[in-house]
Amino acid sequence: MTIEFLNREEAAKELEHLAREIAYHDYRYYTLADPTLSDEAYDALRLRNLEIEKKFPDLRRVDSPSHRIGAPPSPEFEKVKHRKPMLSLDNAFSDEDVFEFLNRIRRFLKLPSDTKISMMAEPKIDGLSASLHYQNGQLVLGATRGDGQEGENITANLKTIRDIPLILQGDCYPKNLEVRGEVYMSKGDFDLLNQKRLAVSEAPFANPRNAAAGSLRQLDPTITAERSLRFFAYSYDALSGSSDLTQSDILTSLSQWGFSVNQEIELCSDENELVSYYKKLEERRSSLPYEIDGVVYKVNDLKLQQRLGTIGRCPRHSIAHKFAAEKAETILINIDVQVGRTGVLTPVAILQPVLVGGVMVSRATLHNEDEMKRKDIRVGDTVVIQRAGDVIPQVVEVVLSKRPKDSQPFHFPNQCPVCGGQVLREEGLVAKRCVNGFDCSAQAIQRLRYFVSRDAFDIEGLGDRHLENFYKDGLIHTLTDIFTLQERDQNSPTPLLSREGWGAQSARNLFEAIDKRRTISLDRFIFSLGIPQVGQVTAKLLAKYYKNLDAFEAAVLSDLLGIEGIGVNMANDIIRFLETPEQRQLINDLQKHITILHYEEIETVRSPMTGKTVVFTGTLQTLSRSEAKAQAERLGARVAGSVSNKTDYVIAGSDAGSKLKTASELGITILSEQQWTEIVNQAAENIAA
Repeated sequence: MTIEFLNREEAAKELEHLAREIAYHDYRYYTLADPTLSDEAYDALRLRNLEIEKKFPDLRRVDSPSHRIGAPPSPEFEKVKHRKPMLSLDNAFSDEDVFEFLNRIRRFLKLPSDTKISMMAEPKIDGLSASLHYQNGQLVLGATRGDGQEGENITANLKTIRDIPLILQGDCYPKNLEVRGEVYMSKGDFDLLNQKRLAVSEAPFANPRNAAAGSLRQLDPTITAERSLRFFAYSYDALSGSSDLTQSDILTSLSQWGFSVNQEIELCSDENELVSYYKKLEERRSSLPYEIDGVVYKVNDLKLQQRLGTIGRCPRHSIAHKFAAEKAETILINIDVQVGRTGVLTPVAILQPVLVGGVMVSRATLHNEDEMKRKDIRVGDTVVIQRAGDVIPQVVEVVLSKRPKDSQPFHFPNQCPVCGGQVLREEGLVAKRCVNGFDCSAQAIQRLRYFVSRDAFDIEGLGDRHLENFYKDGLIHTLTDIFTLQERDQNSPTPLLSREGWGAQSARNLFEAIDKRRTISLDRFIFSLGIPQVGQVTAKLLAKYYKNLDAFEAAVLSDLLGIEGIGVNMANDIIRFLETPEQRQLINDLQKHITILHYEEIETVRSPMTGKTVVFTGTLQTLSRSEAKAQAERLGARVAGSVSNKTDYVIAGSDAGSKLKTASELGITILSEQQWTEIVNQAAENIAA
């Protein structure tokens, strides 16, 4: 029937038919490389779909094939909180690291040292992670990895990628499905893109990953559609309807649903086969049509993956075996000693720019004074630098045969190069530190940057350049000044909108961005304070243990040492920070302008252990101590290393010693290993129910 005679009901039915028909032929062409329709017939289907949508624009479907050519530009990307964190992978850099990875798994699962563990080996694509959400087989949401907890909604851009099905194939897919994978650009498409950019006098991209990143985060999806991005799916999570038992099953299912799955995968039975696969793939690396920077190994059995769980931001069941770092020679032009947010002086090599691993490198870390002396690094030296993955470039060695005859040893400063303040080297540490704190502009600016960074307050619009200018002009000197900026600006004779590069809209955007961050979770707040040695993982541990800021501020050394994962040095750093009058005042001042949420347990199961403090003691017969602790944490419990009057349960294995005695004296409930296992099994049944 000609389009002009279609009514709304007929148009809606035909658009549904066309969406599925075109999706099937996309699958045949892009995934199976086995088209069953001529190009002319395929184009005719797409043209009819577009013409019907022009007549009935409100009937355009979420799975419409017209999304492939883009959508109207977006003013910004909305934030998306991941249902489950998108984790990072630990790295292995040698065969020995791989062997130790398998041994850690055996120890955790309490398996004999010669137990073979089936592993899936997959190429590590040098691209960007993305998460795709499907409901009833239709793509409804796509997001970036972001910080692992929260990403950005880039659905419109992801819909332009032909490897990503808008409608799942078959009828055996879960009703609610999340698929994760890697967006990348092939080497051939990368070369073509750079040729086009050079032809119109635009700067070429440095490497395919940068090109893919720049393309994926375009506010205008039509630009993304022109960039020929690709997608490999590697995992999924289903709320219901999944029966896959292994990583191999997952990849098979993904392929059947219409996703592109890397064909270079290989199932390996032990570490020797993993290393053999790695070496074979490394030899073929240059001939692959896409960039890879290593290999990913995953435990194949999904039940074992679940038992292994995570540690910090990394799963225990997977690891990335990175290829050897690429190296290059260049000239060290100068040495710049920088001052970080904690006052540590770090020497940085200023280099004659050189291409390393697809990235132009002009700076590299020299670590510290002792390392410089050990390598005898001097200005004017020819040096070998290396860069592995996202690791900061570093100077490996000096080419002494090329050293200038008039070179002189570098003398590390005894005064802060920024503020001229006193520099001390604390006993037992290699770093020299400026002791001027916020009175040192370098430390103040770095701490401000850290405070507003993505993993802390995540305030958009306060980039490095703006913060530095605001600091120099006296607008922001302390962390609290950020939250009083708008109030002070309203009474200022030179308001923000009158500054060069600013206007009414940009000033309004900044104030709105600050206001959006006046409420923050406890773990993010603790992280934002920049306490020495306290990163994201430790901040989460502290938030989980203390629950609220008042309890954290009242922390004592004995409590900190009882938290699994916090050692003596870290505990002392935390206590020193909390006992410093300036830091206490800072926290008090910040609380006048922000709301710090109490830590809330994420209860995935009903468990009598949620919110309780447990201690394990003695030898467990069926579990390793590590797995028992992981089980407790999954049940919402806090695991402590020592028994106190705050302990709720002690799980006692054989040969339990002083901890069991202390628990008995304090009247703490003592559980046997069998009782503990029954609690864990009951929790598993609740999940299944």
